[in-house]
Amino acid sequence: MQLKFEFSQTIGIIGGTGLDDPDILEGRTEKYVDTPYGKPSDALILGKIKNVDCVLLARHGRHHTIMPSNVNYRANIWALKEENCSHVLVTTACGSLREEIQPGDLVIIDQFIDRTTKRHCTLYDGQHSTLSGVCHIPMAEPFCTKTREVLIETAKKLGLQCHSKGTMITIEGPRFSSRAESCVFRSWGADVINMTTVPEVILAKEAGMSYASIAMATDYDCWKEHEEAVSVDKVLKTLKGNANKATSILLSAIPQIGSMEWTSTLHTLKTTVQCSVILPKQ
Repeated sequence: MQLKFEFSQTIGIIGGTGLDDPDILEGRTEKYVDTPYGKPSDALILGKIKNVDCVLLARHGRHHTIMPSNVNYRANIWALKEENCSHVLVTTACGSLREEIQPGDLVIIDQFIDRTTKRHCTLYDGQHSTLSGVCHIPMAEPFCTKTREVLIETAKKLGLQCHSKGTMITIEGPRFSSRAESCVFRSWGADVINMTTVPEVILAKEAGMSYASIAMATDYDCWKEHEEAVSVDKVLKTLKGNANKATSILLSAIPQIGSMEWTSTLHTLKTTVQCSVILPKQ
């Protein structure tokens, strides 16, 4: 089995907690699919944003029934790949590890630190039903620079408080960090913290897709003295009041992406994948 590299400039959208509203799409239809890795988190919602073909997928399922460790990240990415998505734009809630990143702020992250332990982090796992070979994908620049620039410029035009870079540390969850952990992560240079960026960004890179993330800070985790520690109620309250920010970026950025030339970028991503796979000896 081989990966398809027949891109139609369809935009895949993976919505995180409270950020997966299908109403952003026009002419919606649902499509249930299966993959060599099992079923995705939910049905694919196919539709358009200003005449740009889009595929929306709720990362945790539409009723938020899947905890971070149990998200079938490989199936999600494979399903979007099979729909010929050239781009994957994702939203994610996160905690802030920096004073200057305030709850409600957006961060267009550019780096990650992986603290997960239980997840499948490659499409090339040596199983007969999936791809052959071993993939040593470069990860110096995990997120697509060109797509990130579109998101950053869009946020500026919309007048949103948006940080143009940031390092996301992804923990296993589903628990939040201890205060000691939160302080250690700050000392490592992490700016924000969540439970889902890894392995999603890695798998998208292996699939040769342009991947970028809009992270929304909902709290200060638990490192900040005299500040209420993170809780589910606090996260959901902030998301409810600010989810329209991420939505507005998607609604403005996707038509822009659809009008741009991506041949060179996508060719580079494809070539990187092909040069990273060591095939078994015959």
